[in-house]
Amino acid sequence: MDVSLLLPLAERIPALVAPCRVHERLWPIGEESTAWARTHGLVLGESDSTRLGRGRFERLVCRLLPDVAPARAVLVAEWLVWLFALDDQIDDGGLGGSATAVDALYEPLILTLRRGDARPGASVLEASLADLWARTAPGMSQDWRRRFRDHVAWHRQGCLDEAVARRTGELPAPGRYPAVRRRLHAPFLLDLLEPALGAEVPAEVLGTKTWQLLRDGTADVTAWCNDLVAYTREEHSPLNHVAVTARQLGLSPRTAAAVLVHERIWARLEDVARAARALDGEMRRLRLDPVRARGVSRVACAMLAAPRAQLDWLHECGRYSPMPDPSVPSPRRKPRVTLT
Repeated sequence: MDVSLLLPLAERIPALVAPCRVHERLWPIGEESTAWARTHGLVLGESDSTRLGRGRFERLVCRLLPDVAPARAVLVAEWLVWLFALDDQIDDGGLGGSATAVDALYEPLILTLRRGDARPGASVLEASLADLWARTAPGMSQDWRRRFRDHVAWHRQGCLDEAVARRTGELPAPGRYPAVRRRLHAPFLLDLLEPALGAEVPAEVLGTKTWQLLRDGTADVTAWCNDLVAYTREEHSPLNHVAVTARQLGLSPRTAAAVLVHERIWARLEDVARAARALDGEMRRLRLDPVRARGVSRVACAMLAAPRAQLDWLHECGRYSPMPDPSVPSPRRKPRVTLT
C-alpha cells in the first residue's frame, strides 16, 4: 500500500484541499530534533539507514504547528521520535507477540512519568522520556498532567491489546474496534498540542460530546491513514485497519484499502467537520471567556490541520519505504510539496 491511495481525500474533501503552511524554521527544527535523538541514543549511524531516522518528523510538526515558537516545535518533534522508537522496539525487537514483554518494557516508562525522572542506569527510552517530560510538564496544570499520564496508560493498554491479538488472532468486535485502535495510536500525542500552543482546554470543554467527537475523529482518521500506508509492513498486525476491513468483509487487501478510504475515513472526516462547526456554539453555551475560547479554538484548528499535515508528511517521509529512497529529499534540503 502507498500514500497514493489517499489522494482522493486531498482532491475531494474541502478541509484537505489546501496544503498546510510550513513553519519558517523547518530546517533548524529538524536539525535540533535530530541532534537530540542522536544525543539520547535513539538514532544511531546515518539517519537514512534506519526507518526511525527516515521519519523526518519535523516535517509533520512544522505543518501541524506553523506558528509556534521553534523550541515548542522541536519538543513535539522529539516526542514523535521517542514514540516511534518505542514502536520500533516493540515491533522490531521481537516483543510484539508477548503481552508480558510489552508490559515489562512499558512499566518503567509509566514510573518515569510518575516520578519525573529516570532511574540510575535507565534505558535509552526511559532517559529520553524523562528529559521530554521535564520540558513539557512545567506550566501545565495538574489536571493536564494527569490526563496526559492517563493517555500514556491507554497507549500501554493498546500495545498490550495488540500483543494479545497477535498471539490469539482474535479481533475486537466491529463496534469496539475504533476505540481499541485509538488507544494503540498514542492518544497522548494530541495532548501535546496544548503546551505547544500555550493553551489548555478547560475541563468543561473536554467533557462535551462535541470535543470528544473532534478529538476521537481526528485520532481515528490519522490512525487509519497510517494503517493504510503501513499495511505492507504491518500485514501481520491484527489491529491494522486494512487487515481488519479485509477480514471483516472478506475482501482482498487492495479492495479493503479502497473501502477504508472511500467509506470509513471519508465518513469520519465528515464527523470531524460537523464537530468543528458545532464548537463555537458549544463554547457560547459554556460561557467561556474570550481568552480561554481563543485557546480552545487554536487547539481545535491544529486538530483540523492534522489529517492534511499527515498526508503531506506520509508523502515525503521515508519511514514506510522498504529501503532508503534517493528520491526523498534530504532533511538538509528544502522539500518540494507535491500534494497541491
